[in-house]
Amino acid sequence: MSLLSVENLSRSFDSTRALSGASLSIARGEIVALMGANGAGKSTLVKILSGVLSADGGIVTLDGRPFAPRTPAEAAVRGIVTVHQSTDLVGAPGLTVADVLLLNRFTDRSQPFFVSKRAIRAQAKAMLDAAGFELPLDRDFADLGAADRQLVAIARALANKADLLILDEPTASLSIEESQRLFDILLRLRAQGLAVLYISHRTADLQAIADRALVMRGGRVVGAFEKPIDFSAAIETMIGRKLERARPDTRAERDRVILEMANIKLLANSVPFDLSIREGEVVAITGVLGAGKSRLLSAIFGTGTLASGTLTLDGEVYRPNGPAAAIAAGIVMAAEDRHHSSLMPPSWPGNSVAATISLPHLRKWYPRGFLWGNRERREAEQAIKRLRITASGPDASIWTLSGGNQQKTVLARWEAEPSRLLLLDEPFQGVDVGARQDIIEAIRGRSDRATLIATSDPEEAFEVADRILVIDHHSVRPAQEHEDHTAAEGILA
Repeated sequence: MSLLSVENLSRSFDSTRALSGASLSIARGEIVALMGANGAGKSTLVKILSGVLSADGGIVTLDGRPFAPRTPAEAAVRGIVTVHQSTDLVGAPGLTVADVLLLNRFTDRSQPFFVSKRAIRAQAKAMLDAAGFELPLDRDFADLGAADRQLVAIARALANKADLLILDEPTASLSIEESQRLFDILLRLRAQGLAVLYISHRTADLQAIADRALVMRGGRVVGAFEKPIDFSAAIETMIGRKLERARPDTRAERDRVILEMANIKLLANSVPFDLSIREGEVVAITGVLGAGKSRLLSAIFGTGTLASGTLTLDGEVYRPNGPAAAIAAGIVMAAEDRHHSSLMPPSWPGNSVAATISLPHLRKWYPRGFLWGNRERREAEQAIKRLRITASGPDASIWTLSGGNQQKTVLARWEAEPSRLLLLDEPFQGVDVGARQDIIEAIRGRSDRATLIATSDPEEAFEVADRILVIDHHSVRPAQEHEDHTAAEGILA
């Protein structure tokens, strides 16, 4: 008998049909991966199961009983708890880990009005012991890293006697070691009978822990794959087309060096390194969080500095004193947090697809200061078609687009004018597999420039790069050949 059964679930928002007869089942003691491109219906399904939204039609049963929660609290009482990608709402600054673990009990009117700090600590420790976690009970929740915040949220879910745990992109902000720690915990909980619905764009995550995978497209579950999961087939089912090879079998020998880095030290006490990037080449630098990936890209783009060393761009000494100087020299960058670094706020003018693309080029496109918009619209229309950006048109707000389509639009910004070196910091963060393929095709389709990518995910590096380097303690060294996934992952562990 299934723990959770969903039959013909439907939900519409005005004229948009988010769920169109979605059906699935989950048994106790299994981890089910839920895959789907942005807009496939995953979020709507999860919100209905979590009590955030109600369904228009269909039947949901939990442990054989009808299940239609009106709030997340009601869903939790019945046994379904969702841990979202962002843990900002799990706790708050000023609350200890023990306080956060017991937040639900503080709002329970059946609990004593007065409770001692010793009692709070004892109850919190009992919760952690039951889950098998070790966390600093007296530490401020705001001081915890992303991995420990996830564990606090999971421990609280287990204390609520959760039967089904829904995890939404849980490793998006975790290092490789932290992700493996989470996997070990989930596998242990699965052995104890917990069911897990695991949503992720990272096939490496799903390969590590999923018993089977369900694929959503167009508001329905359109494919089911048992272990060992054929992820190529699953991805093709998800995007509705065959995957194209991201890397051609052969690429022309590259001779022209675009960027030469000599005797580089990112920090005063780090080991110096040399690095050269050639025309038409895609180089990926991978490593754990805090290893120095973003610091390196920032120094090249002029938003950071080097401790020592020299940069040469197309044979000329290169000393950027800011992003404007870097862009003028032909070096462009899409930073890690696109919401803060690349997109205009929703309430500001110029947050359309067309304006997002044109923003850094306004002086060049409109030297007399009159924004007639023809160039903007033309570039946006071409980008929407070329990069398969799902948008209603050039005037659509960038904030109405999915994460993958936002990232495509940011990339289109730097495709609109010639450049010599494209810097991409975590370009696939929050991007579904279909959009990722479109981005990879665009990156690898340019032979007139080089691309340097920083990513904490080795799988992404293998997928996109001609050459992979590992950064460790702010120093870069070559990785194994990209075909040897296990060897390269061992370097990062």
